Amino acid sequence: MADSQAQPFVDDTPGEAPVRGFLHHGEHAGGGFLVLTHGAGGNCTAPLLVALAEKLAASGLTVLRCDLPYRQRRPRGAPSPSDAKGDQDGLRRAVELMKNQFAGRAFLCGSSYGGRQASMLVALDPALVEGLLLLSYPLHPPGRPAQLRTAHFPNLRIPTLFVSGTKDAFGSIEELQSAIKLIPAPTKLVAIEGAPHGLSQKSKRDAAPEAAVREFRSFFSSL
Repeated sequence: MADSQAQPFVDDTPGEAPVRGFLHHGEHAGGGFLVLTHGAGGNCTAPLLVALAEKLAASGLTVLRCDLPYRQRRPRGAPSPSDAKGDQDGLRRAVELMKNQFAGRAFLCGSSYGGRQASMLVALDPALVEGLLLLSYPLHPPGRPAQLRTAHFPNLRIPTLFVSGTKDAFGSIEELQSAIKLIPAPTKLVAIEGAPHGLSQKSKRDAAPEAAVREFRSFFSSL
């Protein structure tokens, strides 16, 4: 269910990629904004994303937590390769809409598939945002470490913060440490001990969002 403190956000401008989600207003005017999206099997109401949006807003950042276009068309199921371009267009449109309404630095964040699409978009358009936050980046399919999803990493020219679990089957911490060396911009990798892909831990529900917000503020404030 949607967080009661967030406001519904809908833009269906004809000819533009649709944007739908929930807006969390930051506590400080002009504190910047972040567009936040989900992984392949979920949507923007995932508990991790709600918690992250709430904590980021409390720290001063306005957050748009939104569904990718493929999820708007299909309430269930994974995206297909043909969805990628449309999903990137949806993220671009979301950032543009936020820039029209809010001042300060712009950031883009995605979990798993959403993070991959965000990073591919920014590799093509590095001026779109000032920084990336990638949660559980899907470095390769489980069990297929040779199929790396890093072809665009050399074109990522903005600061990028990775947050990943130590039990993520889509990429170990060691594999990610090696892969992010391809990125010609400031990077940092934050490991969440014991967390699987998706960063969900029943016994430590707040561990991942709290670490992500703490590291986000530290990493991007130093740049």
